Amino acid sequence: MLAGEEGEAVRKAMELIVALGDIYGAERLIPVSSGQVSGVSYKTIGDAGLEFIEDYADIMKREGRKVRVKTTMNPAGMDLDKWKTMGVPEDFAEKQLRIFRAYTSMGIEPSLTCTPYYFVNVPKFGEHIAWAESSAVSYANSVIGARTNREGGPSALASAITGLTAEYGLHLDENRKADVIVEVDFKPEPYMYAAIGNHLGSVLSKMGKKVPYFRGIRPSKDDMKALGAAMAATGSIALYHVENLTPEWKHAIADDLERIHLDRTEILEHMKGMDMGCEPELIAIGCPHASEEELRRIAELVRGKRKKQGKEMWVSVSRAVAERNPEAVKAIEEFGGLVLRDTCMVVSPIEKRFRSTAVNSGKAAYYLPKESFCRQCIRFMPLEELIMMAVEVEN
Repeated sequence: MLAGEEGEAVRKAMELIVALGDIYGAERLIPVSSGQVSGVSYKTIGDAGLEFIEDYADIMKREGRKVRVKTTMNPAGMDLDKWKTMGVPEDFAEKQLRIFRAYTSMGIEPSLTCTPYYFVNVPKFGEHIAWAESSAVSYANSVIGARTNREGGPSALASAITGLTAEYGLHLDENRKADVIVEVDFKPEPYMYAAIGNHLGSVLSKMGKKVPYFRGIRPSKDDMKALGAAMAATGSIALYHVENLTPEWKHAIADDLERIHLDRTEILEHMKGMDMGCEPELIAIGCPHASEEELRRIAELVRGKRKKQGKEMWVSVSRAVAERNPEAVKAIEEFGGLVLRDTCMVVSPIEKRFRSTAVNSGKAAYYLPKESFCRQCIRFMPLEELIMMAVEVEN
């Protein structure tokens, strides 16, 4: 492959994988069972990224190449069907569709979700994969027990093309051990896990810690998704363990690790700092994309109610989840909400329509206010409170 015997597209991909392996001291290459490619939204990659992807797709087409392993893709900057309803400009939509077509021409599945582990790309415990979406990397490593580094878009694509990755980082047993114990001294409410992750990611980053081991919590899978996504955003955490819960916890712990404690007051105080106090124009749910259980819960909360005039409500899900839950989608849309596939509020150009957004996501609360992302004034609150902000209260 590296010598070019399988063509230019494969050679370029292998050059990148070998370079990363050299940098990180890998001793060998290993096969991967799947890939998850990022760099899909035109908002995040721009014209330079579009040109790179189209050029690479052209090379692969000329050489008759497709990706070698099951590969899915991250959310785009818009719902491919409802982009006009979202208020996405036509020039943005045209370039976004070009990115989508280039990726699918390589054999990448049109999943357009940050939660591929819901039905479309589900790795098994111990499998080596090459995923680039930070929240999905956290979930795959921590909740499923698959093995992936936090790949960049190009390296995940290179692994998809070659079916290989360099064996370093979280592919190795020794790097999956915990390096800090987090003692949670209270029983968190479900909505707090996003805030815990938002707070703790930055704390661990400053400490130089990468693999936390939690004691004192019993989160659901949705809670773990929220926790991991927020820690990945604020601290680049790609793996964590929860005592008596996650699949590798028994082999991840040592007695001499540094310990930190979290109490309720600390997290509630952090939550206040996440909330900027503005009146939201948009209520945005689904970062990462909502699960079946979350979608049904939202539907339950809005069923039979009316949306307040002047408020928009977006619920972001994968197509797979939406298609399996048509009654929930119907209830939300009858309420006046917009169920979006293919995209989310972070990677879509919401700043062209909105200045303030309310979320229940620690990841979204980190990215949305940034100048380079969406320039939003943020409200952060539990799901039920978010919904009530959108409901028309009858006299």
